[in-house]
Parts: sequence; C-alpha cells; structure tokens
Amino acid sequence: IRDVERSRGLGDVYKRQRTKHNHLTVGLDIGTTKICAIAVESDSKETLNAVGVGTAKSEGLRKGVVVNIEKTVKSIKKAVEECELMCGEQINSVYAGIAGHHIKGQNSRGMVTVYHNRTVTEEDIRRVIDAAQVLIPNDREVLHILPSEFIVDDQDGVQNPLGMAAARLEVNVHIVTGSVTSAQNIIKCCNQAGLDVEDIVLEPLASSQAVLSPDEQEVGVVLVDIGGGTTDITIYSEGSIVHTAVLALGGNHLTHDIAIGLGTPLQEAEEIKHSDGIALSDMTDENEMIAVPSVGGRNNRQMKKMVLAGIIEDRFREIFELIGREIEKTHYHKLMASGVVITGGSCIMPGVDQLAHQVLNMPVRVGFPEHISGLKELIYSPKYATSVGLVRYGITSNQGKLNFVGDETNLFHKVSRRMKDWMQDFF
Repeated sequence: IRDVERSRGLGDVYKRQRTKHNHLTVGLDIGTTKICAIAVESDSKETLNAVGVGTAKSEGLRKGVVVNIEKTVKSIKKAVEECELMCGEQINSVYAGIAGHHIKGQNSRGMVTVYHNRTVTEEDIRRVIDAAQVLIPNDREVLHILPSEFIVDDQDGVQNPLGMAAARLEVNVHIVTGSVTSAQNIIKCCNQAGLDVEDIVLEPLASSQAVLSPDEQEVGVVLVDIGGGTTDITIYSEGSIVHTAVLALGGNHLTHDIAIGLGTPLQEAEEIKHSDGIALSDMTDENEMIAVPSVGGRNNRQMKKMVLAGIIEDRFREIFELIGREIEKTHYHKLMASGVVITGGSCIMPGVDQLAHQVLNMPVRVGFPEHISGLKELIYSPKYATSVGLVRYGITSNQGKLNFVGDETNLFHKVSRRMKDWMQDFF
C-alpha cells in the first residue's frame, strides 16, 4: 500500500477520533528527491505524537538547493496539503530544513575578560560568543553557532559558566554558515506556498535530534545522512557538534549509475534501486535474475542481480571512502567510541551498514527516528529522520520567537537576533 493511500485512510480515523489538536509543530524537509511535512502535537513529553504526514516528489531542487521556485512551491503545497488532510487542521507555519553543498562549518574560539565582580554574567556569555565569530564573505551568513565548551580561567569542559567566579572566559564553538540566497529562496518558496517559517534549521542537526542518543553524542559519534543529492557528515564529541561537512554525492548518483550500467531509463532505474537494490555483491545469489526495462520501449531483459549489486556497491564504497577521509582530517577520528550512525532514504537498502563497517572499520548502525507515537508505523524510517528532527528541534527551541514572513531581505538580521538569544536554548 502506498504511503499516500495509507496516510489518507489513517487521517480519516484520526479526524473521527479527535475534534481539535493542541498547537501543531510542523517540520518541513525540503530535499532533493522528496519534500516531507510531519505534524505533531506540541507538549512537554519526550515522545512525539505524530498526527499528520505528507510527502511529494521534489522537482525544483538540485543538490539541496532551489533551482526552480515555481516547481518547489508546487511540491511544498502538495506535501503540506496531504499532511493537513491527515491531521484535519490548516498548517500555517513550519520549521524548514536547509542543506546542500553550500553549507560550511568551522571551529572557532573566543575570549573575554570578566569585569563584573569577577562573576560570569549573561552579558559575559554573549560577549564571548560574539568574540568567537569569524569574518565571512558577504554572500554567506551564519546559520548556527554551536558552543561545545566554555573555559573558565584554566578550567575547561564547563557547560554552563553562569555565576562562576572567573577572571577570563573562553568558548569553543562550531559555526555553520550557508549561502544567503539559498536560505532566502527556501523562505520565499515557503511564503509563496502560504507558510510562515518559524526557523531555518541545518538538516544534519535536525536528523541528529531524531536518531542519536545523548550517550552516543557524549562518547563520540559520526552521523552520516545520505540524501538524494548530497551526503551530510556531522561529528559529535562530548555532547556537542565539533565538525560538519557535505559531500556532493547521494542517492541520485546511485540511480544514475544504475541507469547507465543497466541501460535503462532513469525512472525505471529508481524503481529497480528500491525494489531490487542491495549494497553488497556477496549478499546476492549468483543465479538470481531481475527484469530490466530497456530504453525506447524495447522488450525487458533479464540480468543477474549481482550486476546491479556491483554497480551499487562501487558507488557506496566511494561515498564511504570519502566519509572516512573526512573523518581522518579531524583530530576526533580516534575518539568516536559510538562509531557511525547512517540515516536517510538511501540507507534503507540491505547491506549498506555492513559495507560501511567494512570500509570505515568502525561500528555502524542504521538510524531510525525514535520516541514517536501516533503515526509511528508510517514515519518509522530513516527517510523521515530529518522531518522528525525538525519537529523535535521546534518543540525544544523557543517556539514562535521568530517568524520569517515576506521580508526575505531581513532574514539574517533575524537569524542574528536568534543567536543573541541563544543562551535560553543552550542552558
């Protein structure tokens, strides 16, 4: 049964059982291959009560970046309308994800002198965060400032220095920047689809909220989110993000390889990838055959499944080798006790985690969005990790503080204000 058909059936049940939801929080994953909206009831519980989900094929993005506003708006509307049908309420605002090869991350350090009675105040923390910011080009702006630790005089590892006696306060932060126009276009598309944007959130940061446990983040873990156009890498150590990177490879490259290798149309290659794809040749039977549609309306051909597996394995091996090189570039590569967690739609394929373990020589597991109730049977899948994470981010952050409505030119002034108010989220 297709997800759309199941969602509509379950939506009818929910509308009969419920008359009015509490305030809805909606995450909108604007990806290269699909756009997904998930609505949950906002409350203080750790478990998310999902009441609506909608998906649509993404036709206006390339490698996570909007290249056709009209098509993107149409896809957003379709996904949101489907979500509204399920939950029985109109959706007015969303937490939107941002990703793509334009995303860059870098570590920085700031230091200030503590003047006020030698006691750290909120103003001191704001000053040291400001001191950690770096010069960036005019076409880029700050999306997130993610503090990893404070150093009070010579004492490192401090998570909350407020009220501590100190002469000097330092901070280590990870700064995520993105293209100004890419973020503005996401907001423009949402606004034209009739939606306010409560916040713009880095998609790997959102995914980590859905699939990583606090223990994994504390002892060290690498989150790999394999999307359609890009692969996002996020490294956690001692509970904080310390490194982010984006590879310009993803599930669409698998599809293209299959189309070329098997001589079949792209649409058929995508279906073959989902129905018969396997990431390890060793997991296939040497004599097992699959039907492969030909180009130009010619008759289907029979080919060995091992050929398909070999094509997929080669591309996945390349992706994991690049991930390994990215991890080794940091000085955290020997501190990843929790290993690697892979998520995203492409990692649903059998054998992906085994291949990743072979290439990276680290423990590997597939990340599913956890602590979900309601429509869990629909969204308990790695392909919904980002959407669920966006919702969780929205619930745990200061809801309603910022709305990006209409005036996209003022976007980063508002983002800057959010960074100034960061302390309320961090503590």
